[in-house]
Amino acid sequence: MRIAQMAAHLSNGSASNGTSDTRTSLADLPKSWTFTSLLPPDSRFPTPAASHKTPREDIEPRQVKSALFTWVRPEEAKEPELLSVSPAAIKDLGIKVGEEKTEEFKQTVAGNRLLGWDVEKEEGGYPWAQCYGGWQFGSWAGQLGDGRAISLFETTNSSTKTRYELQLKGAGITPYSRFADGKAVLRSSIREYIVSEALNALRIPTTRALSLTLLPYSKVRREILEPGAIVARFAQSWLRIGTFDILRARGDRDLIRQLSTYIAENVFDGWESLPARNSNEDDNLGGPVGTGVGKNIIEGPAGQEENRFTRLYREIVRRNAKTVAAWQAYAFTNGVLNTDNTSVFGLSIDFGPFAFLDNFDPNYTPNHDDHMLRYSYRNQPTIIWWNLVRLGESLGELIGSGENIDSEEFVEKGVRQEDADELVSRAEALITRAGDEYKAVFLEEYKRLMTARLGLKTHKESDFETLFSELLDTMESLELDFNQFFRKLSNLKVGDLETEEQRKEVAGVFFHHEGVTGIGNTEESARKRIAEWLEKWSTRVYEDWGPNGDDETRQVEMMKVNPKFIPKSWILDELIKRVEKGGEREILDRVMHMALHPFEESWGWDKKEEERFCGDVPKFDRAMQCSCSS
Repeated sequence: MRIAQMAAHLSNGSASNGTSDTRTSLADLPKSWTFTSLLPPDSRFPTPAASHKTPREDIEPRQVKSALFTWVRPEEAKEPELLSVSPAAIKDLGIKVGEEKTEEFKQTVAGNRLLGWDVEKEEGGYPWAQCYGGWQFGSWAGQLGDGRAISLFETTNSSTKTRYELQLKGAGITPYSRFADGKAVLRSSIREYIVSEALNALRIPTTRALSLTLLPYSKVRREILEPGAIVARFAQSWLRIGTFDILRARGDRDLIRQLSTYIAENVFDGWESLPARNSNEDDNLGGPVGTGVGKNIIEGPAGQEENRFTRLYREIVRRNAKTVAAWQAYAFTNGVLNTDNTSVFGLSIDFGPFAFLDNFDPNYTPNHDDHMLRYSYRNQPTIIWWNLVRLGESLGELIGSGENIDSEEFVEKGVRQEDADELVSRAEALITRAGDEYKAVFLEEYKRLMTARLGLKTHKESDFETLFSELLDTMESLELDFNQFFRKLSNLKVGDLETEEQRKEVAGVFFHHEGVTGIGNTEESARKRIAEWLEKWSTRVYEDWGPNGDDETRQVEMMKVNPKFIPKSWILDELIKRVEKGGEREILDRVMHMALHPFEESWGWDKKEEERFCGDVPKFDRAMQCSCSS
């Protein structure tokens, strides 16, 4: 389990009990380097000192074998300008209020100051970049890795005991940069900075963003010459399915086992925290994660014995199932779900051409290079499972070994030729069962979220067809805004929907300002269709809340899960223009404030501007697409 994390917590004093503030400066944050202490480094730089003595300009892209990371420091940033800091991130990292105004904070998040490294003694913790590979658009891409992201240290919040790894994106060339420059542009950095914190505020598992820094002397060429920037971001883990992909491609079975053990013991809460027995007799595949016991072998159906590595695989499967269910429930589309963009911890990670849906279109993809719609909104659950199957293949030998997992012969030499067919068969069966579990966990979480968004207390099996599916079909046909629909629904009183005429009248609130849209729709047909759905919905509300149900209480509960503000693509585009071209700075903090409190009615800013950002998407800015360049 997290020995370094626990030690760091103890060294920093007890958690806050409400009588003392344990938040501290960046320099005094408890720091650890568990990842680099337990996993093998790049042999060219076996120690931090070896890397530190190397001139920064001599760090070049190359193939890195038999290693999971390279020691590498950020490039120096000349006169960085700290544009914005997330108050929520400051709190969750355990950093004291006001620290973001110090020079030390600014220089650290710009990569100019290394905390934990003693230059004179050439010892201490040192930054690093990860090695991984990936399947991109269904094709093997070979070695990828942190081509512009450099991790500084791990830190544990002494109150929550959560450990995070702090990383700088856009910090310069690493051995994994391939043909790129190691930079990030301001445009994409603004997008990632806002959406990371917005997803967290929506309770969707995600990597986070601490700060956004402009590099005024860094000009980065993409389609055009653009200003450079750095996002200081953090996560419980930056490991990806692609980390296993590269090891499997290179036949590094020992390192696959070592990495798997590291994840179970240091990323998760130990082997004993992994899911319990999964057999044909189980009727609760959608139950909670982490209800298992710490046995090495869990007896399942004949020939499908689950060892601890199978249970590790299932934990990763379950986490990703819950995350993609949240994406679907809030209409978030990642845009590039390659295996190197799929988190082992089950986080939303690496934001390129992402978007929240405007008009509900299941075939929408925000990536204008995705001509086959591989990463469309509709395909996300399928693609995440495709990625998880690649992980299953990487873990196949461990999964399929069953009770022989710790035998000396297997550990040293691998599977015997005469046992290969049986091992493959067992692994395939267990991966297939994990697929059933993926579906069950996904559906359970999706139903839970959608039930809450509709203001219901319980879920009935008929709800999926009569409420969920019919609503999505209606939204698609009438080109209705997905998240706005639920917020507007939250404001309705069931008592105002008793007659067909009332329901038709209310239906108009869901239309765009230009009126009814969608092929073949008239205002009458559109009002009738929404009214029919509202009748079914109001009936279910009566069933759950009673004939004299408390509309006000239900509305409050719905507004807790149905955001008023979503950082839509058009808003982010305007934000980029106002910051980059207009020189505005305060607008970043204002939009971030809205993103951090998406369920509020107002935010104490310009009321007209707030309502514009929460209102109808401009007609010609709907369903925007962008490239992967950043």
